[in-house]
Amino acid sequence: QVQLVDSGGGSVQTGGSLRLSCVYSGNTDEIGCVAWFRQAPGKEREKVANFYTVTGGSYYSDSVKGRFTISRASAKNTVHLQMDSLTPDDTAMYYCAAYTRGNSCRQGDPNYWGQGTQVTISS
Repeated sequence: QVQLVDSGGGSVQTGGSLRLSCVYSGNTDEIGCVAWFRQAPGKEREKVANFYTVTGGSYYSDSVKGRFTISRASAKNTVHLQMDSLTPDDTAMYYCAAYTRGNSCRQGDPNYWGQGTQVTISS
């Protein structure tokens, strides 16, 4: 089992920045990918970025590419999502999620979820 704790959400104005953090614990060796999803009211859940724990590679959705950066902290069981140039369209609940090795990070569903952290961007 793996536990995820995500944090760092808040309220900022357009153009501002926030950094989300995801700390995962438990059987961490089974994790091959850590991702961030978001869901706004009335909208479908969207994966915005993921980080491959073995290769260090990453993926971004078109909606955040060039503005968001996913990275692993020096504490290896922590993944950050740096969000810059935020707009009201980025307002959503953001969730950290983790995939076990062997589960497709691009096409599969996550094995574990964090509790979510709210991000609100005002104009």
